[in-house]
Amino acid sequence: MAKLESLDDLFVDELRDLYNAESQLVKALPKMAEAASSPDLRNALEEHLNQTKNQIDRLDKVFKSLDVPVRGKECVGMKGIIREGQEVLKGSAAPAVKDAGIITAAQKTEHYEIAGYGSACAFAERLGYGEQAKLLKQNLSEEKKADELLTKIAERHVNKEAKRGE
Repeated sequence: MAKLESLDDLFVDELRDLYNAESQLVKALPKMAEAASSPDLRNALEEHLNQTKNQIDRLDKVFKSLDVPVRGKECVGMKGIIREGQEVLKGSAAPAVKDAGIITAAQKTEHYEIAGYGSACAFAERLGYGEQAKLLKQNLSEEKKADELLTKIAERHVNKEAKRGE
């Protein structure tokens, strides 16, 4: 862990964690989308992959505006969440049951990111980094919307189908 002596240090450390988390998701989301049997779920995951790439671009802008080297640090939290999700993908289950598991795994990633972006936004605001806060709030908003969409897909049909073992 980097030496954290100030809120600025903690802010940059959190940005690096988020940068790596997003980079890990760029690799994981296509596998999740490919394993999904629900077209709605597949489309949501593919759309979020594009959003994730845009979120990385926004993080790049934040790093550059702070004159801080663009790099991540290994995000062990996201690594663990993705590893859990991979277990769902490798397991044998009825299609809708697997989709319900994919939604669970995807929502865990969203909640992790929501926590990270929420803190990063608060730090940016406290530090007087208005433009950076604005970019981070865009990412936070997209993460919340992705989470809400996954909930709707689960409630609309996946969980019902999974209950029937389809």
